[in-house]
This record gives sequence, C-alpha cells and structure tokens, in this order.
Amino acid sequence: MMRCLIVDDEPVAREILRTYVSDTPDLELVDECEDAMQALSVMQHEKVDVIFLDINMPKLSGISFLKSLNDPPAVILTTAYSEYALEGFELNVTDYLLKPFSFERFLKAVNKVTPSFVSGDEASSAPLIIKTDGRTFRIRTQEIHYLESQGDYVVIHTGETKYTVYDRMKSLLDRLPATDFIRIHKSYAVAIRHIDYVEGNRVMINDTELPIGKTYKDNFLKQFGM
Repeated sequence: MMRCLIVDDEPVAREILRTYVSDTPDLELVDECEDAMQALSVMQHEKVDVIFLDINMPKLSGISFLKSLNDPPAVILTTAYSEYALEGFELNVTDYLLKPFSFERFLKAVNKVTPSFVSGDEASSAPLIIKTDGRTFRIRTQEIHYLESQGDYVVIHTGETKYTVYDRMKSLLDRLPATDFIRIHKSYAVAIRHIDYVEGNRVMINDTELPIGKTYKDNFLKQFGM
C-alpha cells in the first residue's frame, strides 16, 4: 500500500485527486494540504511514499518545496502550465500531469511509481492497474500471458480472462517488468514464463499460436536463450 499526500491550493483539484486516490487500489491517502508549509508539517509526522504536488501555490511554489526536501519521496507534479515540465523532470520527478487529466492518465503515473516503491521479486509481482468498462482492475503480472495490439487498444490476455484497454503497446510494456515481457511482433508481446515452445517463426502460449516478426526475432531469441 502506497501512502500518498495531496498538495494543491485549489479545492476542486484536491477533490478530483481525492476521488482518484480512493478509486485506486494500493493507494492510501495520508492527508491533503492547501500549501507546501502544511505539507512539510504533515511529512514530519507521517510516512509518505508519493506526493501529488501542484506547482503554482501561495507562499512556496511546488518546485521550491521540492527543492527544499533532502530525501523526497516519489513526486507526481500536477499543474495547468506545461512550461514547468522540463524543470520538474530535471528534479527527477516520477511524472507530470497536465490539468485537467483523466483517471486513466492518473493511473499511468501511479504505475510509474511502483518500480521505485518496491524492489527485487516484489517489483515483478507488483500488480498492473488498469481501467476498462468503467471498472478498475488489479492484474497480477504473473497471470498475463500476452498482449495484443488492436489499433488504439491493447487486449491483455490472462489464463482465463482478457481485458481491452485504451492504450498503446509500448505504454503498457513500460509499466511491466522488462525482464518478464518481450515484444515479438508489432501486434504482440509475450510473457516469457508462459511460452510453451518456439518453433520457426511462431510462439505457442496456452494453445495459442503467435507470429514472430522479422524485426523482433533476433532480440527475442537472444532474450529467450536460443
């Protein structure tokens, strides 16, 4: 469970983030603050794993607040001004959310925190959080057999269920353990652990035959150990 802190001087913005946090498994809201000084006070007494931090605030800006922290937790910047993006990333923030942002975009940012929040075997077992058909799901990465790209959508195939999400293949792969998943075709990426066998230019997973594209073949065979 990641403990998060909302820091934003706009009540509406805090309300939106509060709702997003409550709808996201593995997130626990520690507190919400109107300015950076309140946030400093909270962090003196509470453990915080991730901060949703607005940039334009009275007294002390989000950037100045971030620079003042000796050992900051993961930070996701939230602002209506895109010109601050570069400065934020120079400060090694996890992500940058440009207001107004959707719940799906919020989830992508949260998923980026996970690899730095856990380590070792825990990173491989951290769930993938997705939203589809108005519902939020936590999918254990070990259960994912392969990903199938269909235009602007990706179908996530598990042993018993499939989930269709509005996303791109590369974006989803960036949120999965790189050592466990590999692209084999422009339309397919597979979980190495679930490969039954490789023969010629095809991969067999759970009685499903998938093609290996020429562009991806050498890299796949090398990672697969062939």
